[in-house]
Formats: sequence, C-alpha cells, structure tokens
Amino acid sequence: MRARARSAAPHARAAAGCAVLALGLALAGCGGDDKPPASAGASSSPPIPVPSVPIGSPSAGASKLEKVPKVQAGQIRPLVGRWNGPNGDYFLFKTDGSGAWMKGRQALWNGQVIPEGKGKYRFSWQGGDPKSASYWGATLNAGGTKMVFAGTNQTYTKAKG
Repeated sequence: MRARARSAAPHARAAAGCAVLALGLALAGCGGDDKPPASAGASSSPPIPVPSVPIGSPSAGASKLEKVPKVQAGQIRPLVGRWNGPNGDYFLFKTDGSGAWMKGRQALWNGQVIPEGKGKYRFSWQGGDPKSASYWGATLNAGGTKMVFAGTNQTYTKAKG
C-alpha cells in the first residue's frame, strides 16, 4: 500500500502543476479557442508600445483640443501611401488627410494628418489637433522614402507601388 502511495505522489504533483498551468493560460487569455485574441498580431514580433496620450496634449478635464485644420491633398502628398514598420506594423495615409496605424487587423491609431511643413506632420488625437504634442507625429527624410514615427522613434519605409 505504501508503494502505491509513493507512486501516486508524482502524478498528483503533475496534475496540480497542470492545473496551475491551465489557470495561468486562462488568465492570460490563451484558451483553447480557435480564434486568436483581437490584440494578436500577425507575427511573433515584440509588442509595439502605443503612446496613450501625446506629450503636451491636454489631459482629461483640461481644455479641449483645437479643431483639426482643413488639409489639401498637395500638403500631404509625400506622406500618402503605405509605410511598413520594423515589427510588422504599418501606417496608411490617404489623399484626404486620413490615416491609420495598424498591426495585423487592429488599428492602433486612426485620424487626420496635420502638415507642419518641412517633412513634419502631426496626427490628430481623439478628433482634435494636439498642437503642443511633441511625439504624436512623423518626420520624412529628405528623399521621402523613410519616415520616423516620433511615438516609438522607429523608422518606417515607404512601400513600392
């Protein structure tokens, strides 16, 4: 009888370990569901830190952001198109001034582009213009083939076509 109790102990510990692992996976959102979580990216790249509020922009309870100015297609022409990032993310800008920052099928940001001149652009925040934001925007290089997004300080390359 004693031998049987000893041999069952490793199995009991293994079962307890599996239960703890299952609980950890459930809490992490890694269930047996066939669908990936909405936040799952298309690659195994490291997660992209998404700035929550532009530096210098009014916080909740402060004054409102200014209205986004009208943008003409010529003002943002160098930015129009797709810009591929180093982590499988990308920016997509249209001639009407709208833009989106995407990772897989999830939008990390979408809004309006606001030209500042000399290859610099800031991005609208919650429907307003964060005029004083120091990092919610991008800068193009002189050739217009590279874009640095100030929010992550990462370089994006303009897609061909």
